[in-house]
Amino acid sequence: MNRPYYVTPKPSWIMRQFWRAAGGDRYILERSTYGDQIKYMCLGGIIVATGLMAGIAGGYAFYTIFEPRGSSLDQQFSMSVSIMSIFFGLVWGLMIFNIDRFIVTSTGKGDGTEAITWDELKGAFPRIIMGAIIALTISKPVEIRMFKSEIDVELHKAQMEKQREYLSEIDTIYSGRINGENAKIADWQKEVFEKEVYLKKLINDLIGETKGDSGPEGFGPEAKKIEELKNTYEKELNALREKNQKLIDQSYLALNAFEEQKRNEINNGKVVANGLDGLLERIKLAHKIAGFWISLFVTLLFMTIELTPIFFKLMLIKTPYDYLEENIKELIKAEEGIHVIYNYYKDKEGQERDFVQYLNVEKSAGDQIAAKNTEKRLALYALEKYEEDMKRKIDADPSLFVKFNDDPKT
Repeated sequence: MNRPYYVTPKPSWIMRQFWRAAGGDRYILERSTYGDQIKYMCLGGIIVATGLMAGIAGGYAFYTIFEPRGSSLDQQFSMSVSIMSIFFGLVWGLMIFNIDRFIVTSTGKGDGTEAITWDELKGAFPRIIMGAIIALTISKPVEIRMFKSEIDVELHKAQMEKQREYLSEIDTIYSGRINGENAKIADWQKEVFEKEVYLKKLINDLIGETKGDSGPEGFGPEAKKIEELKNTYEKELNALREKNQKLIDQSYLALNAFEEQKRNEINNGKVVANGLDGLLERIKLAHKIAGFWISLFVTLLFMTIELTPIFFKLMLIKTPYDYLEENIKELIKAEEGIHVIYNYYKDKEGQERDFVQYLNVEKSAGDQIAAKNTEKRLALYALEKYEEDMKRKIDADPSLFVKFNDDPKT
């Protein structure tokens, strides 16, 4: 806008976009000073930068959560997860951009002085809390990306340790099962072996008896008794062998199944260890590697970027833009018939309240009331005239309005 004493610079397209991001009014800014234009361009630049950082951080966090699991030193690339991460990052960045834009535009301008009073701080406190939460969501993914190399090394160590622990636990579980089956097999084999030893003793006794080692040579009554006992033990031994062999075969099948399960669980050990590569674990390692102070510094850095526009607006001194904006608001209210008397009364809690008159509404309501009152008066007047006319007709001929029935029964 050209004036005899000042020419407002013409804004560029990029400057106007930053104005929109900061919630600045282009019509007023084009008529304000260059300082006002720069002020709102900087505010918009911070909001846009925050939205971009939020989008990048959100996309990286999404990819970290859903990326293919594997060794931290040999990570695989997934095109589908990357596309979804880009889409999520765009949505997340736009959402944070809109939230920041709302926070900044709704903060107001304080009392128009550089000092931030306690009342201003209390009013901005909810917005400060929201900004701090947004800063935390942005800083953590960026933090794990900053220390990615160190985190990958530590995470690989943690994965190897997790795999060793898992394999040790698997070995303990299946060793007990395998040893139990082997003990059963040994007991069944021992039972058969003891029967076989006793049977061999009977056979040797029978041979010695027939040779006459303990008496006359030949197959006598004692030899016959030993033979009958041997035959009985042979039958028992055969039955025991058949029964125990079935049990032993079942145990061997169980051992094979245990060995197969153990091999499968051992193969799953790598998958279990790779599952340790998650967002939470990386955040923990980032805190461990960076330490408390560096992690706090990164968080405070993003918190400063996020909260700067809020405190900046509270510290702003009123400029021509602010007065022009207030003037336009008052003109619009006057045009629409809105009259405000500021600090007109105090409520029950002692807070000063404004008295608002909606003149157009009051005029419209008054017109409606006057119209209804007029209709009411005209209706009453019409009824009065109708009554007078009917009275004249009755005076002229009452029989027209009164009829009698001559039948005595009724």
